[in-house]
Amino acid sequence: MNKLITMVFILMVSISCKTKTKQDQVKETVFEKRSDLQLILDSAQLDGAILIYDQEKDTYYSNNFEWSKKGFLPASTFKIPNSIIALETGVVKNDSTLMKWDGIERNFKIWNQDLIFKKAFQYSCVPCYQEVARKIGVDQMKSYLKKLKYDGMVFDSASIDTFWLVGASSISPFSEIDFLKRLYGSKLPIQKRTEAIIKKMMLIETKDQYKLSGKTGWASNGDDNNGWFVGFLELSDNTIFFATNIEPTESFDMKNFPKARKAVTMKVLNTLNYL
Repeated sequence: MNKLITMVFILMVSISCKTKTKQDQVKETVFEKRSDLQLILDSAQLDGAILIYDQEKDTYYSNNFEWSKKGFLPASTFKIPNSIIALETGVVKNDSTLMKWDGIERNFKIWNQDLIFKKAFQYSCVPCYQEVARKIGVDQMKSYLKKLKYDGMVFDSASIDTFWLVGASSISPFSEIDFLKRLYGSKLPIQKRTEAIIKKMMLIETKDQYKLSGKTGWASNGDDNNGWFVGFLELSDNTIFFATNIEPTESFDMKNFPKARKAVTMKVLNTLNYL
């Protein structure tokens, strides 16, 4: 009997040690601050953060992790969840659905025409997506945002078509990447058809070495400007997620702001040897 008890004890200890060894092998996510990434923003006369996530290495890189935790208006990056909800609710049928121009002349001439849904996304047509948001409505918008775990949006019936541009809504670069990871990994509770359409709409360029997908955003309130470029870079053996959030310094030439968001992101991806 004593021998049996001893054998059982030895077996339990052995199993416990094996389990512990296996748990010890589980890697923790790495957060690596890079001064060379800060130099890229400094040379461009920009403030902010560029957050990169390497899926294969389970590693985040950034010049400023504190900035990456802060919340900002999502601006036109919200067109990604807005498009998902539009497709899931049937407000928009597919990426070829025609968005009729309302006849109002706007500063961005490219918006002053009828656009199919895919082009409205790629041209970042604000009035097109304001109409989409109004058709979705407050209740459905809140319900789907909760379902998608896209938190931080603050709105009611009066702000249903502006809450991502002005007001108290906010999302951090970390949250942007979390959402994109779930979209890319088919972890969102949406139809496969919707997912495929969104990924098709987000595609920016395809080259031999990579596929780049994403969306820019720009929140402007008087002299305050905040810009985004979020998305993912598909390599042959890895996927890199990024969320760039920048603001101009006093010496920055604002005519360069539209291109700066993507430009600094691509420089960072190149510096990290992904391009």
